[in-house]
Amino acid sequence: MQNANRQIRLIARPDGLAGLEHFDEATEPVRQPNTGEVLVETLLLSIDPAMRVWMNEDPGYVPPIQLGSVMRAGGIARVVESRIDGLAPGDLVQGRLGWQTHPTLSGEGLHKLDLTMGDAEAWIGPLGTSALTAYFGMTAVANVKAGDTVLVSGAAGAVGQIAAQVGTLNHCRVIGIAGGAEKCAMLRDSLRLDAAIDYKAATDLSTEIKQAAPNGVDVYFDNVGGPTLDAALGNMAALGRIAICGRISQTAAAELYGVKNMGLAIGKRLRVQGFIVSDYNARYGEARAWLAGELKAGRLQQRLHILDGLEHAPSGLRMLFEGGNTGKLAIRVAT
Repeated sequence: MQNANRQIRLIARPDGLAGLEHFDEATEPVRQPNTGEVLVETLLLSIDPAMRVWMNEDPGYVPPIQLGSVMRAGGIARVVESRIDGLAPGDLVQGRLGWQTHPTLSGEGLHKLDLTMGDAEAWIGPLGTSALTAYFGMTAVANVKAGDTVLVSGAAGAVGQIAAQVGTLNHCRVIGIAGGAEKCAMLRDSLRLDAAIDYKAATDLSTEIKQAAPNGVDVYFDNVGGPTLDAALGNMAALGRIAICGRISQTAAAELYGVKNMGLAIGKRLRVQGFIVSDYNARYGEARAWLAGELKAGRLQQRLHILDGLEHAPSGLRMLFEGGNTGKLAIRVAT
């Protein structure tokens, strides 16, 4: 029986990228669950851009992580002991686990996994929160429809891969923006996108987009913000829709980029909408049913980038912002 809970805690708020100096490791005794609680063993932890926002003193839409607290993170865990009806030892659950190996949690926010839909890796990837974000951003926010020309930034990342495939599966022409020849080749060859733009090699991103979408972009799914958003705005078609999902280029930037092309939204009658996946909490079942169906049929895929060991979580978070991962980034804590 495991009797120690290994943790990584936030000890300082970063000004730019988060590094090892902002975290500390600690160990505390495993706490046995009370009524309404469950003791779990963490299997996989998700690494997401929002985690860097939660580290700020005022993240805006959620409470900040308190200094000295376990770093906040979602993930997949196996039930060890349960005092919650409907959860038994051996069940797999999804929830906000934090960077720790054996947390004791309340049942609030925990979701028992239906393993007929997919295994633990599927639930951290193409059935997980990032996939839900992509699904609702494309369908509910951008209202993607057959025949649209779709542009996705951060297309080789966790959300971008699924957003791009939601476009292809809805019979759209899809263009992905990613960093590096290898990522662009994956988008074209594995995910079957119509075109991929390597922003690292592009001398003029706006021109590259225009060449790939000469008639304009109907839907832009933005994961990046900054100059990439500006370039997309300059290439939107009339009545285009822009779903603002993230702005990873700006999250830890020393100086924020001022978008110049927003005025084009007037004459082109663009609709620009930001969103948070929890806006659609009541519809998660609908999204997962569609995602699972496409996954089982072999029409949907997602590359996972997994680092082994809880100790790699801080470097993994930095890797995310440096573009070192291809696909959904996760930490494997146990098997």
